[in-house]
Amino acid sequence: MEFSSILLEKAVQEFSKLPGIGKKTALRMVLHLLKQDEQAVNQFGEAIMQMKQHIRFCEKCFNVSDQAICSICLNTSRKQTQICVVETIKDVIAIENTQQFSGVYHVLGGVISPLDGIGPDQLNIESLIKRASDGNVEELIFALNPTIQGDTTIYFIQKKLQHIPIQFTTIARGIAFGGELEYADEMTLARSLTNRLPVENYVSRK
Repeated sequence: MEFSSILLEKAVQEFSKLPGIGKKTALRMVLHLLKQDEQAVNQFGEAIMQMKQHIRFCEKCFNVSDQAICSICLNTSRKQTQICVVETIKDVIAIENTQQFSGVYHVLGGVISPLDGIGPDQLNIESLIKRASDGNVEELIFALNPTIQGDTTIYFIQKKLQHIPIQFTTIARGIAFGGELEYADEMTLARSLTNRLPVENYVSRK
């Protein structure tokens, strides 16, 4: 792809660095911005800069937040005794879109994957152990992607908390093994949450 403007080329290159954005899509985005007035483009750029500079991560669950504790954790109408353990912030958004979960979350920031050099110490596991050990948590719902790495992470956390009287459940396997939560339709994800299984039952079937 050749450009008559270096400035245009640089803008397209930056947009094409975004996940899922190819050069042609990036070009359409840049040309769209060129058609906008200066105020609209400034608002676009300012929103990105403000997000990068000021967005925070909840000190309790590690979800994105505008303050120290996110709005979900602060919501008194949600079940603080029920924690849904997810891999990424995208999974929180996917589950919230189902409007079928009224508990709170804990974002691990990934899953245990020795081949990729990711161990328990690099994830938000220790903080989850502390939350679950305070005596107020009744159930941990594991909503991790159905992969070997996800199952390894579930096993590790369960073993760490085996001395605590907590119910361990995992979402039903309506989602194909190897799939990702963010790509599951809302109905499938909602049913997987509603029909969640005890972790022991799931492990025994493997």
